[in-house]
Amino acid sequence: MRVYVPLTLSGLAEAHKTGEVGPGPLLAYAVTPGLREWYVSDDIEELEYAALNRAAAASLRLLAADPGVGRRRVVLAADVPDREAVSDPDRGLDAGALGEVRIASAVALTKAAAVHVDSDEAEEDVSAAAAALGAADHGDDDAQFTVDGAEDHELLWYGVQEIPNLIG
Repeated sequence: MRVYVPLTLSGLAEAHKTGEVGPGPLLAYAVTPGLREWYVSDDIEELEYAALNRAAAASLRLLAADPGVGRRRVVLAADVPDREAVSDPDRGLDAGALGEVRIASAVALTKAAAVHVDSDEAEEDVSAAAAALGAADHGDDDAQFTVDGAEDHELLWYGVQEIPNLIG
């Protein structure tokens, strides 16, 4: 199963140093039954893109929690055995849990298929979005508009071999 693990640049640097993302349990996103039902599509590429975007939103939350890290969203795409990525069936179509899975143990970087990272041009909008996230969560429409501004930026695709350049 392809999973999308939300990270920060410092988290990616740590994974590069240790050879794994972890320790577990890890929050990740994948094409779950709930995501399929919510998105109402059978196109696996569209569903994986939706899971990637959910992970990008979770990466933004990591940035909001740590103002000292680089202001670029980071998502690691990795392949893990289906049994290792477990969704909570009780949360079903809960908007906050769509596509969410838990991975019990660390994910080896050798299982990574790609890394998705914001471009340099996105940093200002991502930084503003991270700062506005708390207010947006409390219903501030202007703050939500700022958060949505980060979502206007597409994450760029990088091969795993390019990680040293991303964290350098």
